[in-house]
Amino acid sequence: MIETMRGPLADDNLGATLMHEHIFGLSPEVHWNRPDLPEEWEIERRALEAATRLNEIKALGIDTIVDLTVIGLGRFIPAIERVAEQTAVNIVVSTGIYCADTLPPYFGNKGPGSLFGGEDRMVEFFVRDILEGIGDTGVKAAMLKCVVEHAELNADIERLVVAISRTHELTGTPITVHTDARTQSGRAAYHALAKRGVAPDSIIIGHAGDSTDVDYLSELADRGLWLGMDRFGIESVSGEERIATVVAMCERGYAERMVLSHDAYSFNDRVDSAIVAVRHPNYHYAHISRDVIPELRRRGVTQAMIDRMMVENPQTILSS
Repeated sequence: MIETMRGPLADDNLGATLMHEHIFGLSPEVHWNRPDLPEEWEIERRALEAATRLNEIKALGIDTIVDLTVIGLGRFIPAIERVAEQTAVNIVVSTGIYCADTLPPYFGNKGPGSLFGGEDRMVEFFVRDILEGIGDTGVKAAMLKCVVEHAELNADIERLVVAISRTHELTGTPITVHTDARTQSGRAAYHALAKRGVAPDSIIIGHAGDSTDVDYLSELADRGLWLGMDRFGIESVSGEERIATVVAMCERGYAERMVLSHDAYSFNDRVDSAIVAVRHPNYHYAHISRDVIPELRRRGVTQAMIDRMMVENPQTILSS
């Protein structure tokens, strides 16, 4: 059984899954102090918009999304509950911390080696999210997330990786790591987690698809890691390059190690949506279904390979 916003779901009902998405990206301290901001955060309106977008991809054959919004990105489960009530798409939520270099002060100022010392609360926080539920919602997280962007981990990221590893040990929850293709930090993420006992088949190397270096990607896959080809629609790497990389990896036999997604949001107050729409016109939940999969088929990727990346691999990861 896999935990979702509506409770446990049998893994064979997961269906076609986007493994790295977001619903809302929020800056709560900004909104608390400036409710008149032009971004206009209003739960009911934004929840209906999100549900409408999810219902569109349900009609295109997507059954589940994994929302990787964690602490540091404005996770607010009551808002996601309103979305879940209005869509048939299954929503899997996550726990962890999004930080590239410095832990949020709530965690960073506590614990061994911190400025003020005391008990490290991260493991307790993550385990409770997974086993008991997030806040008082009863909604349980089913993914862990952290960030490793550099070849060398600083003290804060080391602490986070230790906490994520310990939580995985206690709960078995799979891990997505935000990595940077420019530094090829997937290697550092692997070594940091493996050193602490995390098996490679419990680790997704997030944003692996930002790389066009198929030798680097093959190296990660050969270690048994999952490759998150998860930024379709973001033109930091062209759509053509992203598709060509997936095709090349399929030709090498690695469909069994890849998952596909967009890393898209329905509402994100941290970007200017009008500018994003111009610069990244395909940055939305429907791009893979409407554009990417038909093009993969045209280039020789078989339906069996597509099903492996979209259905079987997500089911394996989430039910492990």
